[in-house]
Amino acid sequence: MPTPETGSTSRETDSATRAAPDAPPVGSAEPAAPGSLVGSVGPAASGSSAGASGSPVGSAEPAVSGAPADTAVPAASGPSVGSAELAASGPSVGSVGPAASESSAGSAEPATSGPPVGLAEFAASRMPVDSAGPPARRAAWRLLLARVSAMCVVELQKMRHDRTEIYTRAIQPALWLLIFGETFSRIRAIPTGRVPYLDYLAPGILAQSALFIAIFYGIQIIWERDAGVLAKLLVTPTPRAALVTGKAFAAGVRSLAQAVAIMVLSALLGVALTVNPVRWLGVVVVVMLGTAFFSCLSMTIAGLAMSRDRLMGIGQAITMPLFFGSNALYPVSIMPEWLRVISHVNPLSYEVDALRDLLIGTPGHLPLDIAVLVVAAAAGIMAASALLGRLVR
Repeated sequence: MPTPETGSTSRETDSATRAAPDAPPVGSAEPAAPGSLVGSVGPAASGSSAGASGSPVGSAEPAVSGAPADTAVPAASGPSVGSAELAASGPSVGSVGPAASESSAGSAEPATSGPPVGLAEFAASRMPVDSAGPPARRAAWRLLLARVSAMCVVELQKMRHDRTEIYTRAIQPALWLLIFGETFSRIRAIPTGRVPYLDYLAPGILAQSALFIAIFYGIQIIWERDAGVLAKLLVTPTPRAALVTGKAFAAGVRSLAQAVAIMVLSALLGVALTVNPVRWLGVVVVVMLGTAFFSCLSMTIAGLAMSRDRLMGIGQAITMPLFFGSNALYPVSIMPEWLRVISHVNPLSYEVDALRDLLIGTPGHLPLDIAVLVVAAAAGIMAASALLGRLVR
């Protein structure tokens, strides 16, 4: 004869079975009913026994004797199905099946937001996007600008401590302007149109002084190699292109100091220079680009010559052909045909043409001139960077 407790349990079980006639059998692979708990934690989640057929998960009553052995432990340790916290947190990560997209039973509203269903998708959604992209490129540009700025500051400090170099280097351009320019202006041997020859000559002498400064800049690289400074610079994480670029534009800063002296002397001699500040800014850019190319050419020769004496000989051999093979002293129209070919491939001709356009307003090809100087400077930086390591081997 059943006890009163057993009879009460049987009656509750029969009423629960009639209330949920469509409940799936235990261990069924079909999608869970809306009343079942998805992804619940605890022993009661391993099977949908009688306690999952309609009674609350948090019920304190034990599971019926007909349930599997692993569901005999009370399910009171898990959270309540209708708790707002569970519904707010969304489905559990990695849940599989249609039931994973629904919130637990009794929640106020379905959880429509939450992390992706699969664990791989959830991890991918938390990964940083393009972590090695623009920040790394910005860091490289900052490093390059910092290296160039440091080299330029070093050159300015050298000139501040030793100003005699500025004065001595200004002697040769002054002789070209005072003697060559004044003499040829009187005899009018070189046709320059309506432009006075001294005005025509001044931008060419400016480009020539920058050339003479830059073409022997490789000697400083060899001196740094002999002193052990270059080896220390090369073992730093700074790219070689940044080192070469810094030295190239540092030579440009030295040339700008020389250009100031030449322009002051030209103004005193009566050369009609522009007063437009934008054009003067263009003069700075052109001088920096031209000096950068010729200093990189000198560093490239230093990487090939490997010694100071050889570099001096090669520099003297190519300086005057570069100068006389350009339009610094005379127009291209009066050159012989073979010299015109050399002038068209000579970067110094494009630098002089741009300076004449900016300083005295002579019609030229300024965009083409600047484009050629930019390409030449970039090619010089790449060549010098490739050969810089040979100096320390």
